[in-house]
Amino acid sequence: MGTNTQVITIHAQAPAKPALGETCNGCGVCCAAEPCPVSLALLWPHQTPCRALIWSDPAQRYLCGMVSEPARFLRWLPAGMNDIASRIFKRWIAADTACDADVALAE
Repeated sequence: MGTNTQVITIHAQAPAKPALGETCNGCGVCCAAEPCPVSLALLWPHQTPCRALIWSDPAQRYLCGMVSEPARFLRWLPAGMNDIASRIFKRWIAADTACDADVALAE
């Protein structure tokens, strides 16, 4: 039985992926490997890495653009709804909680 292999590109300065269930550290592996429910529902075309995956030089980590700046990706979002959308999306994907990327990384 074969294994599925996927190659993802991660910023050289990105933190190492935490173990499954450990605190999220913004490594970006989850969003580079598979679109989340927010991406699947609202961003087209569906692609990996997610087009809302943003590298932050100051933070030295990845951010979810749908959480940090949703109006950038949802041009139809009414003015003044950015903060509300951000809170909804953050909760929907449980951003910055625990690592849920159940993927094996090559050494």
